[in-house]
Amino acid sequence: MKRMLATLAIIVGTAATAQAPVEEAPRFWNVEWPDTDFANNAIQSWTEVMSGGPPKDGIPAIDDPQFIRVGDEDRIGGREPVIAVEIEGEIPRAYPIRYLTWHEIVNDTVGNVPVAVTFCPLCNSGITFDRRVDGQVLSFGVSGKLRNSDMIMYDRETQSWWQQAIGEGIVGEMTGVELTSLPTWMESWDEFRTRNPDGIVMAQPTGFNRAYGANPYVRYDSSARPFLFSGEMPPHDIPPLVRVVRVGDRAWPMTRLAAEGEVVEAGIRLTWNAGQASALDQRSIADSKDVGTVRVFDAETGENLPHDVMFAFAYHAFWPDGDWMLGS
Repeated sequence: MKRMLATLAIIVGTAATAQAPVEEAPRFWNVEWPDTDFANNAIQSWTEVMSGGPPKDGIPAIDDPQFIRVGDEDRIGGREPVIAVEIEGEIPRAYPIRYLTWHEIVNDTVGNVPVAVTFCPLCNSGITFDRRVDGQVLSFGVSGKLRNSDMIMYDRETQSWWQQAIGEGIVGEMTGVELTSLPTWMESWDEFRTRNPDGIVMAQPTGFNRAYGANPYVRYDSSARPFLFSGEMPPHDIPPLVRVVRVGDRAWPMTRLAAEGEVVEAGIRLTWNAGQASALDQRSIADSKDVGTVRVFDAETGENLPHDVMFAFAYHAFWPDGDWMLGS
Protein backbone atom coordinates (compact mmCIF):
# COMPACT_ATOMS: atom_id res chain seq x y z
CA MET A 1 0.00 0.00 0.00
CA LYS A 2 2.77 2.44 0.91
CA ARG A 3 4.50 1.67 -2.39
CA MET A 4 1.26 2.30 -4.30
CA LEU A 5 0.72 5.62 -2.50
CA ALA A 6 4.26 6.67 -3.21
CA THR A 7 3.85 5.79 -6.88
CA LEU A 8 0.55 7.67 -7.02
CA ALA A 9 2.16 10.72 -5.40
CA ILE A 10 4.89 10.71 -8.03
CA ILE A 11 2.35 10.46 -10.85
CA VAL A 12 0.17 13.22 -9.39
CA GLY A 13 3.20 15.40 -8.73
CA THR A 14 4.47 14.90 -12.27
CA ALA A 15 1.07 15.71 -13.73
CA ALA A 16 0.80 18.82 -11.58
CA THR A 17 4.21 19.94 -12.70
CA ALA A 18 3.40 19.31 -16.35
CA GLN A 19 0.17 21.30 -16.06
CA ALA A 20 1.60 24.15 -13.96
CA PRO A 21 0.82 27.50 -15.59
CA VAL A 22 3.66 29.42 -17.17
CA GLU A 23 4.67 32.37 -14.99
CA GLU A 24 3.06 35.56 -16.28
CA ALA A 25 4.60 39.01 -16.31
CA PRO A 26 3.21 41.42 -13.71
CA ARG A 27 -0.11 42.63 -15.11
CA PHE A 28 0.48 46.28 -14.19
CA TRP A 29 3.28 46.37 -16.78
CA ASN A 30 0.60 46.16 -19.47
CA VAL A 31 -0.47 49.70 -18.58
CA GLU A 32 2.96 51.09 -19.42
CA TRP A 33 3.69 48.55 -22.16
CA PRO A 34 0.35 47.77 -23.87
CA ASP A 35 2.02 46.82 -27.18
CA THR A 36 4.69 44.49 -25.74
CA ASP A 37 4.14 40.74 -26.21
CA PHE A 38 5.09 39.51 -22.74
CA ALA A 39 4.08 35.95 -23.59
CA ASN A 40 7.10 35.78 -25.89
CA ASN A 41 10.17 36.03 -23.68
CA ALA A 42 13.47 34.51 -22.62
CA ILE A 43 13.08 35.32 -18.92
CA GLN A 44 13.40 32.43 -16.47
CA SER A 45 11.65 34.34 -13.70
CA TRP A 46 10.13 37.81 -13.76
CA THR A 47 11.78 38.44 -10.39
CA GLU A 48 14.99 38.91 -12.43
CA VAL A 49 13.57 42.17 -13.79
CA MET A 50 13.66 45.16 -11.45
CA SER A 51 12.77 48.80 -11.73
CA GLY A 52 15.83 51.03 -11.81
CA GLY A 53 13.76 53.93 -10.50
CA PRO A 54 12.95 56.06 -13.58
CA PRO A 55 9.95 54.98 -15.69
CA LYS A 56 9.98 54.23 -19.41
CA ASP A 57 11.94 57.04 -21.11
CA GLY A 58 12.59 58.63 -17.71
CA ILE A 59 16.19 58.42 -18.88
CA PRO A 60 15.78 60.01 -22.32
CA ALA A 61 17.73 58.50 -25.20
CA ILE A 62 19.24 60.97 -27.66
CA ASP A 63 18.05 61.03 -31.25
CA ASP A 64 19.61 63.12 -34.02
CA PRO A 65 22.70 64.11 -31.99
CA GLN A 66 24.59 67.24 -33.01
CA PHE A 67 28.36 67.33 -33.49
CA ILE A 68 31.14 69.88 -33.39
CA ARG A 69 34.73 69.74 -34.56
CA VAL A 70 37.32 68.39 -32.17
CA GLY A 71 39.16 71.72 -32.10
CA ASP A 72 36.00 73.56 -31.03
CA GLU A 73 35.30 71.41 -27.97
CA ASP A 74 36.30 73.08 -24.68
CA ARG A 75 34.05 71.42 -22.07
CA ILE A 76 35.56 67.95 -21.84
CA GLY A 77 38.52 67.20 -19.59
CA GLY A 78 41.47 65.49 -21.25
CA ARG A 79 41.14 62.29 -19.20
CA GLU A 80 37.37 62.01 -19.52
CA PRO A 81 36.17 58.85 -21.30
CA VAL A 82 34.52 58.88 -24.71
CA ILE A 83 33.29 56.07 -26.95
CA ALA A 84 35.19 56.21 -30.23
CA VAL A 85 33.29 55.20 -33.37
CA GLU A 86 35.57 54.91 -36.37
CA ILE A 87 33.91 53.48 -39.45
CA GLU A 88 36.05 53.26 -42.58
CA GLY A 89 35.44 56.12 -44.96
CA GLU A 90 33.65 58.25 -42.35
CA ILE A 91 34.85 61.06 -40.07
CA PRO A 92 35.70 59.55 -36.65
CA ARG A 93 33.17 60.41 -33.95
CA ALA A 94 33.46 60.63 -30.17
CA TYR A 95 30.50 60.18 -27.85
CA PRO A 96 31.40 61.55 -24.39
CA ILE A 97 30.47 59.46 -21.38
CA ARG A 98 29.62 62.73 -19.58
CA TYR A 99 26.47 62.74 -21.77
CA LEU A 100 25.86 59.00 -22.04
CA THR A 101 25.81 58.69 -18.25
CA TRP A 102 22.59 60.72 -18.27
CA HIS A 103 21.06 59.41 -21.51
CA GLU A 104 22.49 55.85 -21.87
CA ILE A 105 21.57 55.52 -25.57
CA VAL A 106 22.36 57.66 -28.62
CA ASN A 107 20.60 56.73 -31.86
CA ASP A 108 22.74 57.98 -34.72
CA THR A 109 23.69 57.22 -38.33
CA VAL A 110 27.33 57.13 -39.37
CA GLY A 111 27.55 57.16 -43.14
CA ASN A 112 25.11 54.45 -44.15
CA VAL A 113 25.25 52.62 -40.82
CA PRO A 114 22.49 53.31 -38.27
CA VAL A 115 24.05 52.83 -34.83
CA ALA A 116 23.02 52.80 -31.19
CA VAL A 117 25.85 53.94 -28.92
CA THR A 118 25.01 52.63 -25.45
CA PHE A 119 26.41 52.94 -21.94
CA CYS A 120 25.06 51.25 -18.81
CA PRO A 121 26.64 52.97 -15.78
CA LEU A 122 25.71 50.20 -13.34
CA CYS A 123 27.71 47.67 -15.39
CA ASN A 124 30.24 50.08 -16.93
CA SER A 125 29.18 48.50 -20.21
CA GLY A 126 29.71 50.63 -23.34
CA ILE A 127 28.71 48.89 -26.59
CA THR A 128 27.82 50.18 -30.05
CA PHE A 129 25.24 48.23 -32.04
CA ASP A 130 24.13 48.24 -35.65
CA ARG A 131 20.41 49.15 -35.48
CA ARG A 132 19.44 47.10 -38.54
CA VAL A 133 17.49 43.88 -38.03
CA ASP A 134 16.29 41.93 -41.09
CA GLY A 135 16.18 45.06 -43.22
CA GLN A 136 14.36 47.11 -40.58
CA VAL A 137 16.04 50.01 -38.80
CA LEU A 138 15.18 50.10 -35.11
CA SER A 139 15.43 53.04 -32.72
CA PHE A 140 16.07 52.41 -29.06
CA GLY A 141 14.92 53.91 -25.78
CA VAL A 142 15.59 53.22 -22.10
CA SER A 143 12.92 51.02 -20.49
CA GLY A 144 13.70 51.95 -16.88
CA LYS A 145 14.07 48.23 -16.10
CA LEU A 146 17.19 46.35 -15.02
CA ARG A 147 18.19 42.70 -15.16
CA ASN A 148 21.35 41.63 -13.37
CA SER A 149 21.80 45.37 -12.79
CA ASP A 150 22.12 45.89 -16.55
CA MET A 151 19.99 48.27 -18.58
CA ILE A 152 17.07 46.86 -20.52
CA MET A 153 16.59 48.80 -23.74
CA TYR A 154 13.46 48.70 -25.87
CA ASP A 155 12.86 49.34 -29.54
CA ARG A 156 10.14 51.79 -30.47
CA GLU A 157 9.05 49.84 -33.54
CA THR A 158 7.95 46.60 -31.83
CA GLN A 159 8.16 47.61 -28.13
CA SER A 160 10.39 44.59 -27.54
CA TRP A 161 12.88 44.60 -24.67
CA TRP A 162 16.61 44.13 -25.28
CA GLN A 163 19.40 43.27 -22.83
CA GLN A 164 22.13 45.83 -23.36
CA ALA A 165 25.08 43.71 -22.16
CA ILE A 166 24.38 40.89 -24.60
CA GLY A 167 22.62 42.84 -27.36
CA GLU A 168 19.76 40.37 -27.52
CA GLY A 169 15.97 40.63 -27.47
CA ILE A 170 14.56 39.14 -24.26
CA VAL A 171 10.87 40.12 -24.29
CA GLY A 172 8.41 40.60 -27.14
CA GLU A 173 8.47 40.06 -30.87
CA MET A 174 12.27 40.38 -31.06
CA THR A 175 13.00 37.74 -28.40
CA GLY A 176 16.10 35.78 -29.37
CA VAL A 177 17.20 38.26 -32.05
CA GLU A 178 20.80 39.41 -31.71
CA LEU A 179 22.11 42.84 -32.63
CA THR A 180 25.48 43.14 -34.35
CA SER A 181 28.15 44.71 -32.13
CA LEU A 182 30.56 47.10 -33.83
CA PRO A 183 34.29 47.37 -33.04
CA THR A 184 34.23 50.60 -31.02
CA TRP A 185 36.02 51.35 -27.77
CA MET A 186 36.23 53.64 -24.77
CA GLU A 187 39.25 55.90 -24.48
CA SER A 188 40.22 59.29 -23.06
CA TRP A 189 39.28 62.50 -24.82
CA ASP A 190 43.00 63.29 -25.15
CA GLU A 191 43.63 59.97 -26.91
CA PHE A 192 40.77 60.50 -29.34
CA ARG A 193 41.58 64.09 -30.29
CA THR A 194 45.30 63.40 -30.62
CA ARG A 195 44.62 60.58 -33.06
CA ASN A 196 41.76 62.39 -34.81
CA PRO A 197 42.46 66.15 -34.94
CA ASP A 198 39.96 66.41 -37.82
CA GLY A 199 37.35 64.30 -36.07
CA ILE A 200 34.04 65.36 -34.57
CA VAL A 201 32.52 65.00 -31.12
CA MET A 202 28.93 64.88 -29.97
CA ALA A 203 27.85 68.31 -28.72
CA GLN A 204 26.22 68.81 -25.34
CA PRO A 205 22.51 67.93 -25.64
CA THR A 206 20.08 70.81 -25.30
CA GLY A 207 16.68 70.88 -23.68
CA PHE A 208 17.62 68.73 -20.69
CA ASN A 209 18.41 69.78 -17.13
CA ARG A 210 21.33 67.44 -16.42
CA ALA A 211 24.61 67.88 -14.54
CA TYR A 212 26.78 66.93 -17.51
CA GLY A 213 30.32 66.09 -16.46
CA ALA A 214 29.16 64.93 -13.01
CA ASN A 215 28.91 61.32 -11.92
CA PRO A 216 25.64 60.52 -10.07
CA TYR A 217 27.11 57.20 -8.85
CA VAL A 218 29.90 58.53 -6.64
CA ARG A 219 32.43 55.85 -5.58
CA TYR A 220 30.31 53.18 -7.24
CA ASP A 221 33.26 51.28 -8.71
CA SER A 222 34.79 51.09 -5.21
CA SER A 223 31.66 49.49 -3.74
CA ALA A 224 31.70 46.03 -2.21
CA ARG A 225 28.52 45.02 -4.04
CA PRO A 226 26.72 46.17 -7.19
CA PHE A 227 23.46 48.09 -7.04
CA LEU A 228 20.18 46.14 -7.40
CA PHE A 229 21.94 42.83 -7.94
CA SER A 230 21.25 39.64 -6.00
CA GLY A 231 23.01 37.14 -8.24
CA GLU A 232 26.11 35.04 -7.74
CA MET A 233 29.42 36.79 -7.23
CA PRO A 234 32.32 36.13 -9.64
CA PRO A 235 34.62 33.13 -9.11
CA HIS A 236 38.36 33.12 -8.47
CA ASP A 237 37.99 35.68 -5.64
CA ILE A 238 37.60 38.44 -8.23
CA PRO A 239 35.88 41.48 -6.68
CA PRO A 240 32.49 42.06 -8.32
CA LEU A 241 33.24 45.61 -9.45
CA VAL A 242 36.62 44.92 -11.00
CA ARG A 243 36.53 45.79 -14.69
CA VAL A 244 37.03 42.98 -17.17
CA VAL A 245 37.52 43.15 -20.91
CA ARG A 246 35.01 40.83 -22.57
CA VAL A 247 35.65 39.51 -26.06
CA GLY A 248 32.97 37.00 -27.01
CA ASP A 249 32.62 34.68 -24.02
CA ARG A 250 36.14 35.34 -22.69
CA ALA A 251 37.10 37.91 -20.06
CA TRP A 252 40.47 39.42 -19.16
CA PRO A 253 40.60 41.20 -15.77
CA MET A 254 41.71 44.80 -16.19
CA THR A 255 44.09 44.31 -13.27
CA ARG A 256 46.02 41.74 -15.30
CA LEU A 257 46.16 43.94 -18.38
CA ALA A 258 47.32 46.93 -16.34
CA ALA A 259 50.09 44.83 -14.82
CA GLU A 260 51.28 43.30 -18.11
CA GLY A 261 50.60 46.16 -20.53
CA GLU A 262 49.99 43.80 -23.43
CA VAL A 263 48.54 40.31 -23.66
CA VAL A 264 48.43 38.14 -26.77
CA GLU A 265 46.47 34.91 -26.52
CA ALA A 266 43.53 33.08 -28.07
CA GLY A 267 44.21 34.94 -31.32
CA ILE A 268 43.60 38.32 -29.65
CA ARG A 269 45.97 41.16 -28.77
CA LEU A 270 44.98 43.43 -25.91
CA THR A 271 46.88 46.55 -24.88
CA TRP A 272 46.52 48.77 -21.82
CA ASN A 273 47.68 52.36 -21.40
CA ALA A 274 47.14 54.78 -18.52
CA GLY A 275 45.30 58.06 -18.98
CA GLN A 276 41.54 57.41 -18.94
CA ALA A 277 39.45 58.49 -15.94
CA SER A 278 36.77 56.32 -14.38
CA ALA A 279 33.21 57.44 -15.09
CA LEU A 280 32.10 55.99 -11.74
CA ASP A 281 34.50 57.30 -9.11
CA GLN A 282 34.47 60.95 -7.98
CA ARG A 283 31.58 63.37 -8.44
CA SER A 284 33.59 65.06 -11.19
CA ILE A 285 34.41 62.56 -13.92
CA ALA A 286 37.39 64.66 -15.00
CA ASP A 287 38.93 64.35 -11.51
CA SER A 288 38.35 60.62 -11.08
CA LYS A 289 40.92 57.86 -10.70
CA ASP A 290 42.80 56.47 -13.69
CA VAL A 291 41.48 53.15 -15.01
CA GLY A 292 43.39 53.15 -18.29
CA THR A 293 42.40 52.47 -21.88
CA VAL A 294 42.22 49.00 -23.41
CA ARG A 295 42.41 48.34 -27.14
CA VAL A 296 41.49 44.95 -28.61
CA PHE A 297 42.80 43.67 -31.94
CA ASP A 298 42.84 40.53 -34.02
CA ALA A 299 46.35 39.25 -33.32
CA GLU A 300 46.90 38.24 -36.95
CA THR A 301 45.25 41.02 -38.97
CA GLY A 302 45.47 43.90 -36.50
CA GLU A 303 41.79 44.75 -37.04
CA ASN A 304 39.79 46.23 -34.16
CA LEU A 305 37.51 43.67 -32.53
CA PRO A 306 34.11 44.21 -30.89
CA HIS A 307 34.45 44.02 -27.13
CA ASP A 308 33.16 45.46 -23.89
CA VAL A 309 34.73 46.69 -20.66
CA MET A 310 32.28 45.69 -17.96
CA PHE A 311 32.21 44.82 -14.28
CA ALA A 312 33.08 41.25 -13.31
CA PHE A 313 29.71 40.57 -11.68
CA ALA A 314 27.86 41.40 -14.91
CA TYR A 315 30.13 39.23 -17.01
CA HIS A 316 29.59 36.28 -14.69
CA ALA A 317 25.82 36.89 -14.64
CA PHE A 318 25.45 36.82 -18.42
CA TRP A 319 28.29 34.37 -19.20
CA PRO A 320 28.26 32.01 -16.20
CA ASP A 321 30.26 29.42 -18.15
CA GLY A 322 32.60 31.94 -19.76
CA ASP A 323 36.38 31.64 -19.80
CA TRP A 324 38.28 33.76 -17.29
CA MET A 325 41.66 34.62 -18.83
CA LEU A 326 43.67 34.93 -15.65
CA GLY A 327 47.16 34.22 -16.97
CA SER A 328 49.76 32.13 -15.24
